[in-house]
Amino acid sequence: MKYTLSLFVALMAAQISFAQTAIQAASNQGWSAADRQYLSTNLSRSLDELIAETKDLTPDQWNFKESPDRWSIAQIVEHIGIWELLMQREISQALGQGPKPELLKEAKPDSVGYIFIMEEKKHYSDEYTKPFTFAQPLGAMGGEAALKWVTKMRRESLDFVNSTDKDLRSYSQMKNRGTVHQVYITTFGHMDRHLRQIRKVKANEKFPK
Repeated sequence: MKYTLSLFVALMAAQISFAQTAIQAASNQGWSAADRQYLSTNLSRSLDELIAETKDLTPDQWNFKESPDRWSIAQIVEHIGIWELLMQREISQALGQGPKPELLKEAKPDSVGYIFIMEEKKHYSDEYTKPFTFAQPLGAMGGEAALKWVTKMRRESLDFVNSTDKDLRSYSQMKNRGTVHQVYITTFGHMDRHLRQIRKVKANEKFPK
């Protein structure tokens, strides 16, 4: 299983890197039709997988924990929603600041963010929100409510990506934060990472049947 997941990450990174190389070779053109399709496909795919993985879960299954210090599936989905909100906020701020065409020359390859988000190494949410802990899910809203929240936000992102006429490679909240296009890669990558976690929870021998 670990080998399969590592191979999947490597293949996804190679696909992203290839797309980035092709765009750079085209004289630093802006956001392309291929870019739009790539984001749309993966934002939709990852949401569909989340919905499928959580379909018809019982209350016991939503709330099962591998151990007291691990998150339940309900908490994982709530955490996804928190980060979905944060990414949308960052994108909104970047768009509000106006385009920065120089980012086309300064941006790192698209693969960098996805490789980081999907690495096998454990990530601790508090490390990215110091001194606050707002990314820690409380588990109070319930799994089904959290899924509805995530679905609403993701579908709004899909509507935007599918319809915007903006060059999403020319917008960024700040230097070195990545373009809006890359923030969306992080967005679906983050969901992919936690889909991996949800599948691990469901594979636990003690997971309620």
